Amino acid sequence: MNSFGYKFKFTTFGESHGKALGCLVDGVPAGIKIDEEFIQNEMNRRKPGKNAYATARNEGDKIEILSGVFEGLTTGTPISMVIFNENQKSKDYTKIKDLFRPGHADFTYFHKYGVRDYRGGGRSSARETAARVAAGSIAKLMLNELGIEIQSGICEIDGIKSSQIDFEFAKTSEIFSLDKNKEQFQKDAILEAKSKHNSVGGVALINVKNCPIGLGEPLYFKLDAQIANAMMSINAVKAVEIGDGIESVSKKGQENNDEIRKDGFKTNHSGGILGGISNGDEINVKVYFKPTPSIFIKQETVDTNDKEVDCELKGRHDPCVAIRGSVVAESMMALVLADMALLNMSSKIENIKKVYN
Repeated sequence: MNSFGYKFKFTTFGESHGKALGCLVDGVPAGIKIDEEFIQNEMNRRKPGKNAYATARNEGDKIEILSGVFEGLTTGTPISMVIFNENQKSKDYTKIKDLFRPGHADFTYFHKYGVRDYRGGGRSSARETAARVAAGSIAKLMLNELGIEIQSGICEIDGIKSSQIDFEFAKTSEIFSLDKNKEQFQKDAILEAKSKHNSVGGVALINVKNCPIGLGEPLYFKLDAQIANAMMSINAVKAVEIGDGIESVSKKGQENNDEIRKDGFKTNHSGGILGGISNGDEINVKVYFKPTPSIFIKQETVDTNDKEVDCELKGRHDPCVAIRGSVVAESMMALVLADMALLNMSSKIENIKKVYN
């Protein structure tokens, strides 16, 4: 499936080494002001080739809007956007076109479909996530109208955990680190792994402020379930935690419950979601990325004829995919919330009467 969402829905297309990739966003309300500079800035946050902590693939990721916008406003019709690939090096993959790269989707895609685009993984490549950020920027522009704010940063790299959370600092950090006191240690860990032709994993923290009460459609379209669905669809994500996550299993009920006062919740162990519905508190989600599987160390594998061979990769890859992945996770959060905001409008007859009376 290449589509996500129910009311606010997007579909992506394109491959890592194809001519272009892009997205079609449907269900966007008319009248939203489209800020193309904002959209391009979102693309720039994710784009490769910016520094030593990302792949050297130098893509401009220039976004082009093809439809759904007129005189700076959304028209209510599908918004289509395209990003042309500019810096493919497909020849880097010709020597391994018949090999299954360990840790990649090559093996499962080939056995499922019987055909394979070996150039950088084709459709399974993280290059596809550029289109998600484009779609997410439209969702963010809608959420801005509602005062909902989403921010993200890196709270752990190679086991080096942040001891403080500073989203403002993350905006200025080359690796989006949330802790200025740990940033250099995290950078050093990335560069050390890179120098040894290896990679490291990391954890992104996604935070939502000013989320209204009521987003989420129980029982089978819960807000937390869709957030988990969205995050787990991102390349290299292996786990998702909402609120205290796995730490909650070691607590007693009295410790884990968020007591309530007239002015709100005293704590936020739930991460802003109860019963699959937003409770008005901040939403906090941790997204865990595995080490980038593209490493330049000889590894054992098999080829398409099931012959045991050695795999030696060449090319340009992120030594820590979590860094740029955090921007993708932030975008996916925006897409989930935009979808849930539109769905929530029909939960009460009073809401419908406001439109039609």
